[in-house]
Amino acid sequence: MICIFTSLFFMFNFYTGEVILIDKPYTWSSFQAVNKIKHAFKNHHSLIYNEVKTKAKIGHAGTLDPLATGLLIMCTGKKTKEINSFMGLDKEYTGKFKIGATTPCFDLEKPIDNLFNTAHITSQLILDTAKNFIGLQEQVPPLFSAVMVNGKRAYELARKGETVELKHRPIEIKEFEITEINNLEVGFRIVCTKGTYIRSIARDFGLALNSGAHLIELRRTKIGNFYIENALTIEQFINTIKIS
Repeated sequence: MICIFTSLFFMFNFYTGEVILIDKPYTWSSFQAVNKIKHAFKNHHSLIYNEVKTKAKIGHAGTLDPLATGLLIMCTGKKTKEINSFMGLDKEYTGKFKIGATTPCFDLEKPIDNLFNTAHITSQLILDTAKNFIGLQEQVPPLFSAVMVNGKRAYELARKGETVELKHRPIEIKEFEITEINNLEVGFRIVCTKGTYIRSIARDFGLALNSGAHLIELRRTKIGNFYIENALTIEQFINTIKIS
């Protein structure tokens, strides 16, 4: 209801400032999602857009990987000045790890590169290991990430085959709940601070099990007090613009 109310007034408030909650689809980059919303508004309100296009601004408050779905906060107009404050909010994710194998990017973007022993892994070991992850810690981001290294994105260097050494970054995992254990697939819910890479948690979780692991499913369900239940899909948002 909150999103529907907001979107009905969207045509009046886009340039002065709106906070839009979008459910990013699978395989889309955050940049693609932002552009789709901006182009949709431009196409359906071209007259308004052309009159004040120099003031048209839209950006997102926290990247989601293409293979992740879920909550993406977009800010328009004057609200873009608040993006940093939204990016600093705690985030909640749900998803699945696959135990016993790793990939170079820690998720499904690349094929499996190593297999590991899993005979010693029990449900109790998985539950106990998750508890040990809660709290302040230092995390190394994935090589295939948007972290800047000497003016370039780490993933750009990685795709060229260049060796990059990424520094540890302080993060905090506030909640780590195992929601499902189905053979070697482990469902989870995590609440963490800004800058946390769930793919890196998958890597570290596998190491902590004296095995390997990678991320096979990820969905962002909450940012601060913004919930995925109040978000619109790209299609729903475009349809709302058409009738507003």
